[in-house]
Amino acid sequence: MNPLRIGNFSGFYGDRSAALREMLTGGEVDVLTGDYLAELTMLILARDRLKDPSAGYARTFPRQLEDCLGLARERGVRIVTNAGGLDPAGLAGEIRRLAGRLGIPVRVAHVEGDDLTAAHPGTLAAHAYLGGFGIAACLRAGADVVVTGRVTDAALVTGPAAAHFGWRPDDHDALAGAVVAGHVLECGTQATGGNYAFFTEGDVRRPGFPLAEIHADGSSVITKHPGTGGFVDVGTITAQLLYETGGARYAGPDVTARLDTVRLGPEGPDRVRIEGVRGEAPPPTLKVGLNRLGGFRNEVVFVLTGLGIEAKAALVREQLADALAKSPPREVRWELVRTDRADADTEETASALLRLVVRDPDQRVVGRALSGAAVELALASYPGFHVLAPPGKGAPYGVFEEVYVPYVGAAHVAVLHDGRRIPVPPPQETRPLAAVPDPPLPEPLPPGPTRRAPLGLVVGARSGDKGGNANVGVWARSEDAWRWLAHTLTADAFRRLIPESRDLPVTRHLLPNLRAVNFVVEGILGAGVAAQARFDPQAKALGEWLRSRHLDIPEALL
Repeated sequence: MNPLRIGNFSGFYGDRSAALREMLTGGEVDVLTGDYLAELTMLILARDRLKDPSAGYARTFPRQLEDCLGLARERGVRIVTNAGGLDPAGLAGEIRRLAGRLGIPVRVAHVEGDDLTAAHPGTLAAHAYLGGFGIAACLRAGADVVVTGRVTDAALVTGPAAAHFGWRPDDHDALAGAVVAGHVLECGTQATGGNYAFFTEGDVRRPGFPLAEIHADGSSVITKHPGTGGFVDVGTITAQLLYETGGARYAGPDVTARLDTVRLGPEGPDRVRIEGVRGEAPPPTLKVGLNRLGGFRNEVVFVLTGLGIEAKAALVREQLADALAKSPPREVRWELVRTDRADADTEETASALLRLVVRDPDQRVVGRALSGAAVELALASYPGFHVLAPPGKGAPYGVFEEVYVPYVGAAHVAVLHDGRRIPVPPPQETRPLAAVPDPPLPEPLPPGPTRRAPLGLVVGARSGDKGGNANVGVWARSEDAWRWLAHTLTADAFRRLIPESRDLPVTRHLLPNLRAVNFVVEGILGAGVAAQARFDPQAKALGEWLRSRHLDIPEALL
């Protein structure tokens, strides 16, 4: 049987609008997937829906489709997307109206059952992460376009693959292979050189979007259309495999994929084979993402220039102490960022930033009283007083958390193009999640001379967020570098290099097949990205910070 060619045209809500047309015209493809949802996106859509009940889905997708629906129909390319967000039925209806207006006969189906908001009072949105078998049911019934709400990102790939190859829910190895391919595709150009640690090794000015050639056994080849920018190699695929994952078991509602069984290998220019993936029965419960309003947040950033930075910062803090004491916010956070340099030749490089962030359930506490107190310092504080932007009245912020419910708590249903409703049964076999024992360490490198140098000279990294936790995947590009990395970059060493993690739980997972270690740092992001608890709220650059830290590296590796 020929492989199923599944491409991606969107990795997030706001991705390149021209990508759908580029993927349709750039080469052969059978199915195109668009991933629009993230934890933060669900909150954004929920807040939009409060203002407009019809605003629960990604508005950019119908505009993309208007330009490309006829082309997709002509070429026989099916489209699967989670752009339905909080209202997949609403988006499916919008697409039908669009197709009618354009005179294009298409069959549009959608998947529902993920919305559990009514069962979780006090949330703006509560949605279960469904699997791919609802998508598969829609495609088997002849849908040209399938719209979902909150499914796992990989489900956009496992669904079409299961439909095409006839996989059953107990085909764990094949499903796991598709999950791994789906995880590679889900973030679009991150698999083709985007956000890549070694980005200078190719032309990444406009990376092409990725494509997976999936085989009946679940193995795949990751590639991209000929002539498109970026590049695909073992490194770009390794980086994406480590993105927002944790240990060896990568759990989902269809299957638990064993990342420690993944084998990668080059198969020609811009082609990487993924094989050997083993799967296990999925866990006995379904993940539900909860988004709620956490309160209100306000921020002022003071610019401190030239001499006496510490004294200037102390003066501002003292001057605002009274304002903060009159009606104390629940959380007050000061941070002095020393971006200044001595004898600087520009004013900007002579300046440091003092950031004040306050949070409270009451908007008035973080609002005008604090803003007024900050503004009143304009002529009465340190020399050179100014701020990056005027403080506001306080803005709402969100909090994300995850809970787990029995599968029967979500009525997973495929709603076909003709209106028929096909219930999707829960998995018959489940397996509780348990940590995989660490594999044995490789042989250490023999002793030799070392040099103090940045870690990133010998390893790559990619980091991201999962709720309030961050993960940092670090991989070596040679066997000797892996032997050194596995013995050197322990959880304790990570804490030393990343000081803000020193008092937090840090777990290290070894993945020898990928020559990688994956760190999970619990709680470093507070209540999630929407709470903006740190400078880099999604931990996107945490891996690059780690790579910039210096330690003693064997000269043989440099």
